[in-house]
This record gives sequence, C-alpha cells and structure tokens, in this order.
Amino acid sequence: MDAFENVSPDALRAGWADALDDAVATALTEHPLDGIGTEYPHYQGTVEGPDPPPRPSETHPAFYGCFDWHSAVHSHWALVRALRLVPDHPDETAIAARVDERLTPANVAREVEHLDENPGFEEPYGWSWLLRLAAELRLWDDPRADAWGEALRPLERRVRRGTRESFLDVDRPHRVGTHGNTAFALAGVLDYARVAGDADLEAEAAATARRLYADDTAAVFGAEPVGWDFVSPALTEADLMRRVLDSDAFAAWLDGFLPDLAAPPHDALLEPVDVEPDDGDGAAMHLIGLNVSRAWCLAGLADALAGREGTAAARLREPLDAAARRHAEAGAADVLTDDYAGSHWLCSFALYLLTRNEGGIAPGAG
Repeated sequence: MDAFENVSPDALRAGWADALDDAVATALTEHPLDGIGTEYPHYQGTVEGPDPPPRPSETHPAFYGCFDWHSAVHSHWALVRALRLVPDHPDETAIAARVDERLTPANVAREVEHLDENPGFEEPYGWSWLLRLAAELRLWDDPRADAWGEALRPLERRVRRGTRESFLDVDRPHRVGTHGNTAFALAGVLDYARVAGDADLEAEAAATARRLYADDTAAVFGAEPVGWDFVSPALTEADLMRRVLDSDAFAAWLDGFLPDLAAPPHDALLEPVDVEPDDGDGAAMHLIGLNVSRAWCLAGLADALAGREGTAAARLREPLDAAARRHAEAGAADVLTDDYAGSHWLCSFALYLLTRNEGGIAPGAG
C-alpha cells in the first residue's frame, strides 16, 4: 500500500507532523537510513591521474553516502527530524545507531579538513543543508541530539564562517532551479540563524536578501521548469522574502511580484508539472522534487497572506492555497520512488513539506 494513500491533500499541505503515522514515518526514513551508508554509486570518481580516486568514505567519513555530499547531509537532517517529531519511531534504534556511526568528532574533523582544503566545496546548497542539520539538532531536546550536535559543531562553525566570508557577499542572485539557487540557500541560512539565535548572521542574511530581491517585480513563470529544475526560481525567491519582510511589506511586494495569476505566463505555477517516465538521466526525479518544493512554497505564501483581507495581495491567497494542495498531492504520488536517482534525496523534500510548521523552517524573527 502507498504510505500516502490515506493522507488527504489538506494534510499533505498543512505541514504538521500528525500526518506522520507509522507507515508514513517509516516510508520517509527508509531510503535516507539506507542511503547514508550506501557508498556507491557516488559522483566522486573523476580520473585525474593514474592512481585511483580515494574512496568517498575516506574523503567524507561523515557524509559519504547518498551519491553526493549534500544529499547525505539532508538525509541526516531527515532522520534527525523524523526522530524529533515522531515519538517512538518504528526505526528509532536503527536510525540512532546509523547517525551515531557518522557524527563523530573524528569524522567531522576530516570534513572540516576537506572544506579547508576546498573552500568552495558544496557552496551554497550543501552549506544551507548543513546549517539546517545543525539547527535541527539544536531544536531537539534529547541527549543524542546534544552529542551529535557537539560532534558537528566544528563543521557548523566552519560553514557559518564560510557563509559570511563568501556567500553573503554575492553580487547577483543565481536564479536557477538547481543547486546554485541563491534564494534557497539564503532561506536555509536565515532559518538556521533564527534557530541558533545568531542575530548578526540573521541580519546579514536578511540584508543580502533585500539587496538582491526587494526591487523585483512581475516574475515570469512561463520559462519554468528548465531541464533539471527541482526548485522554482520565482517561488523560492518569494518563499525567501516572506522570511525577510514584515506582513504589510511582504503583501505589497508579492502583489507586485505576482501581478496576474489568472493569465499566462503566471498561471503556469498553479498546476503541477507533468512527470514523464525517466529516460535514465534522473530528470524526471528532479521534476518530482519540483512539485514537492513548489508545494511548500505555495503553502507558505498562502499562509503568509492569512488575515490580509482588504489588501491587493488578498486576491492571491485562494489560488496559491489551491495550487499548494494540487502540487502536494502530485508530489506525494511519485516521491516514494525506488529509483536511486530519486530515492537518495526525495524523502528529505517530502519531510520538509509535511513538517514545515514544526519548527526550524521559516521560524519567526522573535
């Protein structure tokens, strides 16, 4: 039986953990639990000389599984979040044992060493997920989280420093639907800063967001998606700005950013993208992720407009809300794939959508 068979579109869109019964919780952690210990296939393997490349587990003893580093990181986030939000998770013992093996001081020290040697490694996408993992460990009041968080702290500090030194100084946003998306990473930095109580980092990230996006108007959705997109550049930008602007300013900004949802090309965001059978390159898996990430953006935007009756942006709330439900339903239909091109990362996206109101995601400024 599909784990989501009895989960309504309303529950999928709502973002509360009560949708995570044992069947859903187990389904969402099955692939991350397996993936963080699956060393191959792995992207690391470029031939640069006669000697074989080092094993991924040698280079990244904490985060070597799931085909790539960032997927291993957000799979750890998914496992920790599931343990925090699902008391007596059916696979709690196995999950805790696997995370225990990875988040050790020695393993993290090697990760810090690699980042020191390769300062741009996984910037900005992997960095934002590392900060989300650190935030999740801070949110969970549990001795295991304390131990894992303490082990991770040197890498957390290194990524936080790198974020300040390079990423927040970016001179223009990368408006792409893949890993280089600036708005997605900035949202992760902001969310982390608010959980960690780092007021300086929060102010710097918010200032960067305003500098890059506050003057944007009339987003064009007709060109989305492009190729391997798994996030919507325009919706991800709006999802960031709801974190940055107060309610009045955000409603005014969104009214200018989405001038007419009923007419082309803006109406393209209201319907989920069609996912055709994959030809083996993984593009279809990215489109599944796109429907899921669109769903959490649409739902977050609709929620941000609650109580805005009488404002110009109020016209947006109902179509955004309905579109969030359609995207959530479409994403849930495909997200629990056994195809490794998707299984090594899609469950994290699903858990983000299903638990987006359970702390750590777009927390308030205080």
